[in-house]
Amino acid sequence: DAAEILKKKAQWLKEHPEVHLLIEGHCDERGTEEYNLALGERRANSAKEFLVNLGIDPKRISVISYGEERPVDPRSCEEAWAKNRRDHFVIVHY
Repeated sequence: DAAEILKKKAQWLKEHPEVHLLIEGHCDERGTEEYNLALGERRANSAKEFLVNLGIDPKRISVISYGEERPVDPRSCEEAWAKNRRDHFVIVHY
């Protein structure tokens, strides 16, 4: 469950206050490039907002959208599309 995963990430971030995070929003290949970039940004911002609501300083979290540019699974099928609709968390400062 996404909420439980984010709660665990928030707990880890609380234990490591020196860490800054980049949340990358990703989409599947369906939709226009413009739409997918906006969707990826909304997806990443939703995760950021969830973490902020759990007490993480918003200054520690940046977001970027890659839309459909960086698929984890390049196939064109429902299974691949589901994998590609995701947020990816990157530690940018430790």
